[in-house]
Amino acid sequence: MTPCCRILIPCRSNSFLGLPFKKTHNLSDFRQKCYFHSYPSRILGKGRIINRTQKLFCVVRNSSCGQSRVFSRNCNGINPIGASKRGFHVIASVASDFRNHSTSVEKTRVNNDKNFERIYVQGGLNAKKPLGLENADLDEHAATGQHEKVESVKEGEESPTVKEAWRLLENAVVTYCGSPIGTLAANDPNDKLPLNYDQVFIRDFIPSALAFLLKGEKEIVRNFLLHTLQLQSWEKTVDCYSPGQGLMPASFKVRTVPLDDNKYEEVLDPDFGESAIGRVAPVDSGLWWIILLRAYGKITGDYGLQERVDVQTGIKLIINLCLSDGFDMFPSLLVTDGSCMIDRRMGIHGHPLEIQALFYSALRCSRELLSLDEGSKNLVNAINNRLSALSFHIREYYWVDMKKINEIYRYKTEEYSTEATNKFNIYPEQIPHWLMDWIPEEGGYLIGNLQPAHMDFRFFTLGNLWSIVSSLSTPKQNEAILNLIEAKWYDLVGLMPLKICYPALESEDWRIITGSDPKNTPWSYHNGGSWPTLLWQFTLACIKMNRLDLAKKAVDSAEKRLRVDQWPEYYDTRYGKFTGKQARLYQTWTIAGFLTSKMLLENPETASLLFWEEDYDLLEICVCALKKSGRKKCSRGAAKSQILV
Repeated sequence: MTPCCRILIPCRSNSFLGLPFKKTHNLSDFRQKCYFHSYPSRILGKGRIINRTQKLFCVVRNSSCGQSRVFSRNCNGINPIGASKRGFHVIASVASDFRNHSTSVEKTRVNNDKNFERIYVQGGLNAKKPLGLENADLDEHAATGQHEKVESVKEGEESPTVKEAWRLLENAVVTYCGSPIGTLAANDPNDKLPLNYDQVFIRDFIPSALAFLLKGEKEIVRNFLLHTLQLQSWEKTVDCYSPGQGLMPASFKVRTVPLDDNKYEEVLDPDFGESAIGRVAPVDSGLWWIILLRAYGKITGDYGLQERVDVQTGIKLIINLCLSDGFDMFPSLLVTDGSCMIDRRMGIHGHPLEIQALFYSALRCSRELLSLDEGSKNLVNAINNRLSALSFHIREYYWVDMKKINEIYRYKTEEYSTEATNKFNIYPEQIPHWLMDWIPEEGGYLIGNLQPAHMDFRFFTLGNLWSIVSSLSTPKQNEAILNLIEAKWYDLVGLMPLKICYPALESEDWRIITGSDPKNTPWSYHNGGSWPTLLWQFTLACIKMNRLDLAKKAVDSAEKRLRVDQWPEYYDTRYGKFTGKQARLYQTWTIAGFLTSKMLLENPETASLLFWEEDYDLLEICVCALKKSGRKKCSRGAAKSQILV
């Protein structure tokens, strides 16, 4: 059997990656260019050997139908154009005029009123518990002795848990034409119905990529970035409707397709949401891709990858999709429920914090990665304006602490003017009873969602942690978030770090908001479940704020159980006592999140390559001052004053 490898690119008239060529260009302007890279032989996991293999991919302009195609040679065959060098990957570097595609967003949208879908999160999120219950519960669990203690090992040696984690991670590696391209979402040999857990997810691969990069292995990450880039412009439809151009797939699978003469070929088959549960497009995939691209360059020093024409084009397509004009009045990104890590109905449609934090990070990454030329000048200006408006919007309106909650508690409603205090017409009755007793005196957090007449007061861990990492929140707010996590350790960390959200939806709220989802029952899965993969982001946030004690405490807690429990996807119950009822075992991002956390703690200085410091120049950018409008008052000073404390 002789395998052949290829990526299928659909025909789209006169385009490369969906960008139109000008008819005045000659065919010679788009002659194929091929790049070769040589990689040493590697062993990935038990018995898995990846040899030096000749591979060549070329993009060739077809003058007859005006389409861009990716051709490949036979994996074990002869190089079709006679090249003798060993190589991994080629994507054509095609010169294209991007000036017509820089951005349609020249202005920054600031907060005004607009009607969106409401999230009916009522005041019944009653997660209040008797005082002292959490200590008794945790102490009782610790006394059972059912889990291992953290292994004591000599300095410089890896613990058995770390060794097993590396073995499992390497065994989860997926190859394409003999080269590593990603990792399976889960690799449980006893799982007879893997659904899409046998695919490579962009979101799930991020901790795996960081683990490999921190270990000094960059080949798999480079391959992943380039191959997923080639999947970006596929035309996928649901009911004859295609999503916006530039969308990255949620996942992909390497499929083997039989050919004639006892041969077969490997094909990458992406999923843009048309096969997903709920049929929701993955908004966060493209944002994570840009974040990983920056991390790759920072850690490896290989900045040539981000300077390639095809990579630059991919960045612009993603950012243009995010910055496209619409009906929204807010600088935050409007998305549907289930379009991020919480990929089922959980009442987060609208402007969820997680997406805003990733959006902010991707914008900051893009500003660093984009080549400064005439074609990207307008796009960079739009990015700066959006960054300024988004940071102000989140810091000012998503933040709650004891002082802010008391202010909301005394809100007046039905205010009409540009100078209204209660800009979103929030009714004080929306403040849930659990929050009044739960919020500590010292500490605060960013709420999960904000829309007209609605504030989702749930604590969403990923959004808050990534706001710290990206400096979307202020330095003062960053400290307050970690102070809250420390004060509410039993609620947010418990026996297994970390709660995806707090508190869980229960009773009637669960029935209405989740649609009676049997997988998202209270304190399970997305509804208050504990996800070990969040460890690496918690560790990164703690290192940035010089709170290594919190990160070590969380990692040690996880290390006691993960190996014994076979690395599950998530844990159930209020304190993460039990393995999730439907959790996959040997979940790759659980394994990779643990390894990344361990390596970051061993070398905290490397964490600075992955987070952002406060950008004070953004505070000086205010579109209000540039526009001759009827606005009488700009509250930018309120956000700036928080920085200077």
